[in-house]
Amino acid sequence: MRRPILNVVEQPRWEGDPLGVEDWVAAFERHSRFTIGVEEELMLLDPVTLDLAPVAPDLLPLVGDPHFSTELNAAQLEIITPVCGTATEACLELSRLRRQLHETLAGRYRALACGTHPFSTRRAEITDAQHYRNIARDYEFATRNLACGLHVHVAVPGADRALAVFNALRSYLPELAALSANSVFSEGADTGLASVRPKFNEAFPRSGVPPAFQSWDELVEFVRWGRRGGLFPDASQLWWEMRPHPLHGTIEIRVADTQTRVADATAVVALIQALVMDLCSRYQQGQVLPVHKSYRISENAWRASRDGVSGWMVDLDTGERVSTRERLSRLIDRLEPQAASADAEEQLRDARLLIAGNGSDRQRYVYEQLGSKGLTQWLSDQTESSADDG
Repeated sequence: MRRPILNVVEQPRWEGDPLGVEDWVAAFERHSRFTIGVEEELMLLDPVTLDLAPVAPDLLPLVGDPHFSTELNAAQLEIITPVCGTATEACLELSRLRRQLHETLAGRYRALACGTHPFSTRRAEITDAQHYRNIARDYEFATRNLACGLHVHVAVPGADRALAVFNALRSYLPELAALSANSVFSEGADTGLASVRPKFNEAFPRSGVPPAFQSWDELVEFVRWGRRGGLFPDASQLWWEMRPHPLHGTIEIRVADTQTRVADATAVVALIQALVMDLCSRYQQGQVLPVHKSYRISENAWRASRDGVSGWMVDLDTGERVSTRERLSRLIDRLEPQAASADAEEQLRDARLLIAGNGSDRQRYVYEQLGSKGLTQWLSDQTESSADDG
């Protein structure tokens, strides 16, 4: 329905009070170890046409498991692992939950794990819940496209340490995005990008590389300012590629595309956990963690979106141009001791395989052989068969 030309929008009224500084600090002070949790967004497909099937709200009661949840789009389902200690545990849980979903679907529908559907032109159908309806009303254009991400929560003990790690971790978002690029195609065409999902997400406000915050007070005041002005109700609508999560007391890294294979997903998880542990260790040793400007990080983020692992990035301090594969290789070399201490050496080796060729590279290769529908079939097959990776 077209809106009237003269439309007076009332300021929304939200219930409850926003969290205070003491609430944010308490959320991060309660942790004593580096646990992780994984959320992966999957698409549901018609088994014959392989087009999107907006049936998630109907399927959820059949699954009957709190580790599955609906999302904004009715053709999207989210898998939520329990809290895990290592990437190995996360791999086992993702495998188990994917198998459970496959058994529940029983051929009536299929699951697809990647950043975007290769050929569907179906406009997004919104899940019928008030929370999602409110988002669709406020951000109508932004909700038209369906994009799926892999979200990794890492618990960081100590509020001061967590904020310092958050600010420093921003600089590595482009490397993580490049490694996990897995959304090449949209509406049957090659977008020219290794990962188009970030461009879809930019239709939402408060997306992309987050700002750095000098204190928890600054973050809390920003949320309160946004609420006072009727911009957004609370921190749940901070849709940056990384955000502190006050409910779980975690840093939530949201930059990765959904990975088609479980082994690739847990490779990304292992890299993230080891990176957070490395930054925490440096902080504990008294090092001042670098905090780079968002506009510099965003330049590398664009390179990651366009080229994946095949391109190059620029050193955030010196401006030196370095191939993305070399930057990632250096990073993994540095993180090997942390991965060993977290029982994630095997998963970090899998991350090295992604440097050689990741999801976006595979998608283009299969597309050349089989076309859009053949690629979708292959991705769905891989989604289901990789449940045995655990």
